[in-house]
Amino acid sequence: MRVIDLLNNSKKTAFSFEILPPLKGHSFQKVCNVIEKLQEFNPQYINITTHHSETVYQEAAPGIIKKMTVRKRPGTVAIAAAIQYRYGITAVPHLICKGFTKEETEYALLDLNFLGVHELLLLRGDVNKLEKDPNAAANSHEHATDLQQQVNNFNQGIAIDGSHFEPMDTPFSYGVACYPEKHEEAPNMESDIAFLKQKIDAGADYAVTQMFFDNRKYFDFVDRCRKENINIPIIPGIKPIVFLDQLTVLPRVFRSEIPEAFAKELRKCKNDEEAKMAGIEWSIQQCKELMAYGVPSLHFYSLMATDSVRQIAKSIY
Repeated sequence: MRVIDLLNNSKKTAFSFEILPPLKGHSFQKVCNVIEKLQEFNPQYINITTHHSETVYQEAAPGIIKKMTVRKRPGTVAIAAAIQYRYGITAVPHLICKGFTKEETEYALLDLNFLGVHELLLLRGDVNKLEKDPNAAANSHEHATDLQQQVNNFNQGIAIDGSHFEPMDTPFSYGVACYPEKHEEAPNMESDIAFLKQKIDAGADYAVTQMFFDNRKYFDFVDRCRKENINIPIIPGIKPIVFLDQLTVLPRVFRSEIPEAFAKELRKCKNDEEAKMAGIEWSIQQCKELMAYGVPSLHFYSLMATDSVRQIAKSIY
């Protein structure tokens, strides 16, 4: 079932979460362990992140450095299919622009269709760990809207080389990302919302926010979107803090402001365990307020936070 249908048919605030593929060489059981800790809360869908290759430099011999390209977390397509068939839960693999060619994206779409996975989250992707490639602009998509166009064409039976094939029985549906505190590259919030409007007009069913810790940011963002006739579900992304250093790391990496009331509590913490408990309590109150507001779903970023997500879910569902 499409994510948008799951959201529309849910009688209460839906529950979903995001997982990472295991590191190369690790077992699928690591993914299962996360799912089985959270399965009792009836997740409506599960997102699976995608990670592009990275360039690393290793010492091949004394004084000799060798450049290598590695992909540390492969398997998004296979894991999405395994989750869907093993647990009967809708899987939503991420597709990203950066670090993947248009041809690789097409093959991923072909494989996902064969495997019966037809829900996607379309993203630009992180560029920080990519080496500058002068041919990248021609070989990969620059923006999420370009990736959307490829998926839309694929749904109509048009390949990237312009050739035609028989359209699929079940077309792909997809969501996109949005930023209550503005994307770091957007000059202002007005332009950021205008870019989101382009994604909606191109066919996105819903949007999932970057993590945020101040609900007022989310409420203001939704109000501004509605004034621009963006009427799709805007799903809040929740990230429980579990480490004390995230007080400074998360705002720096994700541009997500931590409210002073929460920051004050974290500064009182003497270790990670205390920070984890403060993060759980903040997220519980944050989620309760969002649910009272009537959000369609709560989407949890569970990396290194599965136990926290479980405790939060037990308190609110």
